Amino acid sequence: MQAKTVMGFDFGTKSIGIAVGQSITGSANPLLSIKATDGIPNWDQIAGLIKEWQPDLLVVGLPLNMDGTEQEMTLRARKFANRLQGRFGLKVATQDERLTTADAKARLFELGGFKALTKGQVDAVSAVLIVESFFEAQLA
Repeated sequence: MQAKTVMGFDFGTKSIGIAVGQSITGSANPLLSIKATDGIPNWDQIAGLIKEWQPDLLVVGLPLNMDGTEQEMTLRARKFANRLQGRFGLKVATQDERLTTADAKARLFELGGFKALTKGQVDAVSAVLIVESFFEAQLA
């Protein structure tokens, strides 16, 4: 399998967490969280990250209800994924992200206690978990 760079997005209406990962290691690292206004990011900021990291694929977390049904945020995340594809012409996949925020908080707490739990860090680590769960799903 050829090594692929994957950029992951934890979509939110106020903040979007971004991570980058490598398929060869199946792991990812948090980059940052960018502000969004009602789900609309600064597209130039995303363009800069795409230019810097040259991802082969973008993965957007899909927030589903615990029973797997869709909600309003699911539709907004899909719209964001479509905009990414339209703007940058890269392949975009979506990944179920049902437990990523809770997992991200647990992971950060293990690393640094309560002071590690800033919103930006949680969003970026959530994006890491989205990328890593995408890699796991590819291997399954």
